[in-house]
Amino acid sequence: MQVAVTPSGPISGRRVAVTGLGALTCAGIGVEALWKSLLTDTAPASKRIAPFDASHIGGPKELRRFDPFALYALMAADEAWRQSGLVGPIVDAGSIVTTGIGGLQTVLEQMRVLNEKGPDRVSPFMVPMMMPNAATAAVSMRFGLGGPAETVTTACAAGTHAIGNAARLVATGRCSVAVAGGAEAVIVEIAEAGFRNMTALSNEGLSRPFDVHRNGFVMGEGAGVLILEEWDHAVARGATIFAEVIGAASTADAYHITAPDPAGGGAIRCMELALADAGITASDVSHINAHGTSTPLNDLAEAIAVHHVFGKNPPPVTSIKGHLGHSLAAAGALEGVASVLTLLNQTVPPTAGTTDIDPEVALDVVIGAPRQMEVDVILSNSFGFGGHNGSVIFRRHRA
Repeated sequence: MQVAVTPSGPISGRRVAVTGLGALTCAGIGVEALWKSLLTDTAPASKRIAPFDASHIGGPKELRRFDPFALYALMAADEAWRQSGLVGPIVDAGSIVTTGIGGLQTVLEQMRVLNEKGPDRVSPFMVPMMMPNAATAAVSMRFGLGGPAETVTTACAAGTHAIGNAARLVATGRCSVAVAGGAEAVIVEIAEAGFRNMTALSNEGLSRPFDVHRNGFVMGEGAGVLILEEWDHAVARGATIFAEVIGAASTADAYHITAPDPAGGGAIRCMELALADAGITASDVSHINAHGTSTPLNDLAEAIAVHHVFGKNPPPVTSIKGHLGHSLAAAGALEGVASVLTLLNQTVPPTAGTTDIDPEVALDVVIGAPRQMEVDVILSNSFGFGGHNGSVIFRRHRA
């Protein structure tokens, strides 16, 4: 299948630097904890976020007014913002922080209150806590970001779409700075039951991306945030530049509400459009941070798409969902963080849980141990229910 591509796209225009990273995962608080975990070939036993101190975000009364997903986003954004050295308010700065489901824990708690105590006892903060845009709003208010404050809810592709959309805001001159990321907190009984009953979850509780024995994903939660900044703006203030966003794309399978196009058509177009947007060819890509959910259909469709785009010898592939589980909208954002860390450390993390690559997949999946190699360009993929596809491309910054 051939697709028409043009050299212009969402990231054409001003250069987009990455100047801050933040993460909150089952591996712990912060980017350092995430990277340390990713370098091992074993995954944390629990994919839940352990209790943490958020007193630097606000007092007890203020913290109670955040659903966990929004608080996770604030924790990751606070780390990234501090790392960037930026100081708000910034009137033209944007924020795009995504979620797939939003404040589900708040909905469940307030349903309990409604049933047990009546409608008069439902919290007046229920709506601002449950709404999917709560995280974006909280981030924009915390740092004084007066530009576009938007939320993308494209299921498991949303985190990657957030990075691409935020980079577009910077590249086109609409924003000098943009905060991009995703957060999710839905490891609750009803969500697990829904995914389990549609046979999406592993019946062993093990994530094995691209493994011949894979049988479903493991739910995760957390948040990842990147600070994107116009290149000259970052240079002028002496910021540390970690990487550059050079291309992004978004397509739809237009095929099925949950299953991917088995021929990988939407994914193929998405990757090819991202490459064209970046002005590079497939041979320029050093590494692919795959969607790699550990479901039989998704992993195979992604592999088929990768082979179509990259030919007989695709670059090394990894999936961090083996470590973190699948955190839905947060997944692509965390994979963006991991991609930048890979560029900084010139090391590709192994795919935890995977030991026997499916012959039908036939990719060079990094397993067992980290692979030290020269990494200049990374393609990060995310695909979501509804047929949403997202790809973003990062390039190494040589100081």
